[in-house]
Amino acid sequence: MQSFILLIWLTLCAVQDAQERHIANGLTLGAGGLALAYLGWTGTTWLGADAVQGGWAFLLALAFTLPGYALRRVGAGDVKLMGALGLATDGLHVLGTFIGAGIASVLWLLLAPRVWLFMSQGLRDRLRYLGPGTSNKQPFAPFVLTGFLLTLAWLH
Repeated sequence: MQSFILLIWLTLCAVQDAQERHIANGLTLGAGGLALAYLGWTGTTWLGADAVQGGWAFLLALAFTLPGYALRRVGAGDVKLMGALGLATDGLHVLGTFIGAGIASVLWLLLAPRVWLFMSQGLRDRLRYLGPGTSNKQPFAPFVLTGFLLTLAWLH
């Protein structure tokens, strides 16, 4: 059940990022605040890891995303998204999600020019920021969602 709620949250973030290339603070900071409150109240993360593991996962998420933010490859919303995910899960989920997101983004960069041609105009308009050649900075949250799905499939 907890994984399902995280999937809904990540889906909302991914849709907003793909459509607007922006993730609202209410989604990232709100989820991070709830995860931190849950962590403090129960002593475990949302997925049941110890509080220490949640803290390390948060630091791991920052270590992965802050260099990309400094190089302007990821936005502040992506840093907050991964930080909230770290507070809600554990290091293994964050690591798996980040690796899966990297693999998914590379595959998308390779396949997008071919797939994009066969997508409906309405879908292309909705996902315009994911289009091939639109920007050097692709939305990251859709790939985070894909990485989290791959991690769940691998771990569970």
